[in-house]
Amino acid sequence: MTAVIGDGGRSVVGLAPLLDPAARTDVRVRTISARRRRSDRAVTLALWAAAGIAVVPLVSVVVVLVAKGGHLLDGRFLTGDIPLLTGRAPAACRSISEAFRAKYDLDCAPPVPGVGPAVVGTLLSTAIGALLAVPLGVLGAIYLNEIGGSGRIARVIRFSADVMTGVPSIVMGMFVYTAWVVRFGTAGRSAFAAGLALACLMLPVVVRTSEEMLCLVPDHLRHANQALGGRRWQGVVRVVIPAALPGLTTGAMLAVARAAGETAPVLFTIGVTLRTNVSPSGGNTTLAQQIYDGARSGDPLANQMAWGAAITLVLLVFLLTALARLVSSRFSTRLDG
Repeated sequence: MTAVIGDGGRSVVGLAPLLDPAARTDVRVRTISARRRRSDRAVTLALWAAAGIAVVPLVSVVVVLVAKGGHLLDGRFLTGDIPLLTGRAPAACRSISEAFRAKYDLDCAPPVPGVGPAVVGTLLSTAIGALLAVPLGVLGAIYLNEIGGSGRIARVIRFSADVMTGVPSIVMGMFVYTAWVVRFGTAGRSAFAAGLALACLMLPVVVRTSEEMLCLVPDHLRHANQALGGRRWQGVVRVVIPAALPGLTTGAMLAVARAAGETAPVLFTIGVTLRTNVSPSGGNTTLAQQIYDGARSGDPLANQMAWGAAITLVLLVFLLTALARLVSSRFSTRLDG
């Protein structure tokens, strides 16, 4: 639509009126007092400053990790075996006579760093923990929200889950060590034992996050299922779970990402290995364990491998978190469609 506006005997044809700057100011701004505008600007600046301060530690950690261990990241480092020799071994090896080295086929070349077994061990133990904790946690959340309600048993389970969430991870490691490793001895140290400890850590997180997601499902969907003659379990399977699936997936993936970086439970349960072991049984290792061992070692090669394992673990957790966001968005789009 074209408007004709008179302004001092002049006519302006167009959609935007020719007004003075004061008239073009938003009426909501003109009606707000100067003190409130100053307060709004001050709070906005404070929020931006707080966000900037919160980002500083994150950026600092990333910069240090990249500077210390970024040069190690390549295919050989991520897939190679953990070296048996230390950074000081080549000098000691070269002091041995050539005849002795030739007889026993000793190689005095500098050891090549690698964390392939630790990457496999981290993925294996975390996957075992997720397979144990996620289904059980989701089923527990379904009971709490759909069946237990505010009953006594449900209140006890919620209280126990809240307590377990605050328990230090080393306690979970000691529990699995006492219940599993001590019983089976050396054979008990394995990726399966580490997965049990990580499952104990993930379970309360999955239960509480899943219950909150199920609470967000509108009650009218449950009532509609009952009005159509559907049973309670049919409503849970066909209505409630699909509606809460994005949140359930996100909560489970975030619990998995948190467990992947745990160190204390692993030290008591997983054992040790220098070669890749894809079996749940037998000794294994994780990136967190390599970081711990390398950081407390005085060997320069072990320190470098610790920094390389640290940046590898950060990237792994980042990928798991990004995957959780991607899966959640895909499920949300599918349900909205």
